[in-house]
Amino acid sequence: MIDRRLLTNFDWKIFLLITVIVALGVLNIHSASASYKLAGLSYSVKQIYWFMIGIMLVVLTCSVDYHILEDLSFWFYGILIVFLLLVLVVGKTTMGATRWLHLGFFTIQPSEPMKIVITVTFASFFTRVAPQSLLGLKEIIRPLAILMVPALLIAKQPDLGTAIMVCLVAGSIILAVGVRWSTMLTLILTAIPILFIAWNFLLRAYQKNRVLNFLSPERDPLKSGYHLIQSKIAVGSGGITGKGFMHGTQSQLRFLPEQHTDFAFSVFAEEWGFIGSIVVLALYFALIIWGMNVAARCNDRFGTLLAVGVTAMLFWHIIINIGMVIGLFPVVGVPLPLFSYGGTSMITSMIGVGLLMNINMRRFMF
Repeated sequence: MIDRRLLTNFDWKIFLLITVIVALGVLNIHSASASYKLAGLSYSVKQIYWFMIGIMLVVLTCSVDYHILEDLSFWFYGILIVFLLLVLVVGKTTMGATRWLHLGFFTIQPSEPMKIVITVTFASFFTRVAPQSLLGLKEIIRPLAILMVPALLIAKQPDLGTAIMVCLVAGSIILAVGVRWSTMLTLILTAIPILFIAWNFLLRAYQKNRVLNFLSPERDPLKSGYHLIQSKIAVGSGGITGKGFMHGTQSQLRFLPEQHTDFAFSVFAEEWGFIGSIVVLALYFALIIWGMNVAARCNDRFGTLLAVGVTAMLFWHIIINIGMVIGLFPVVGVPLPLFSYGGTSMITSMIGVGLLMNINMRRFMF
C-alpha cells in the first residue's frame, strides 16, 4: 500500500515540467513524421502510449523505498550483463547494428536500462566502500572493471553512443565521490594509447567517418557528412522565430535523416526558431537544477550518489544530443530525453525521474 506521506510530498511541479517537455516532444514528433506513410499508429500516438506507461513506472518507482535497490543493484547488473551477451549471440540486427533482444511478447534494448543500472550499481558500491579520502588509483580499479564489462559489450553491438553515455554517467559518480589529481592525470595519460589502439583497430569505418565529418562535414556531403550538414541547415534556417509548426522545409521535405529520433531538436529549431529552442533548453535546465538540489538535500550517501547519477544521465543526454545536431559533437545515436521518439528511451528517462522523485519525497520521512 502506498504511504500517504508520499502523496503529500509528491512533486507535482516537476511532474508538470516533465509533462510539458513530453507534450512539446509529441507535437514535434507529429510534425517530423507527418510525411511518413505508416500502416499502423503514428509515432506521436505511440509516444503518448509510452509516456502513459512511463507515468505508471514513475508511480511504481516512487512507491518502493529506493534503499532496496542498494541490495539488488548487483543482481540487476548481472541480469543485464547476461542480456547484453545474449544480444551479441541471438540479438535482432537492424541497420547493421545488433542491439535488440526478442523476449517473446516484446523486444528490449538492454543497453538503455544499463544507464540506470550502472548508476544504481556505482551508488551502491561507493556507499559500501565509503572511502575516507579522495580516490586513488588502487580504489578506482574495481569500479572501472565493473564499468568496462557493459561498456565493451555495448560498443561491440556496435552502439558507441550508448557506451559513451554509460561511461559518462559512471564517471560523473566517481567525480562526485572525489578523485585525486594524480589519479586523474594517470587515467588521462593511460587513455591516450587506448584511444590510439581503438582508432586503429577497434572503431569501424563509419564510426571513424563520424569523427572526421565532425571536423569537416564537407569532406563527404552526400554520404557520411550528410546528417550533420542537413541538421545545421535546419537549425540555422529557423532564425529567431522559426518557420512555424509543420512548415519546416528540411523536415517536411525529408532532407533530415532520423528526424523524429536523434535529430528531433533540429526539426523543433527549424519550426520554432531561437526563441522556441531557448524555451526547451530552459525547461531542461530547470530539470537538471532540480536533480542537483535533490542530490544536495538527500539525507544518505546512497541516495545522494543515486541522484547524482540519474541527473548526470539526463544532463549528458541533453548536452550530447543538442551538441550533436548543431555540430559541436560528432554524430552519435543519443536521443534527447523525453523529447525524441523511442519507447526504451522514454521508459529509461521516466524511471530516472521516478527515482529522483522517490529520493526527494523520502527525505521528509526520516
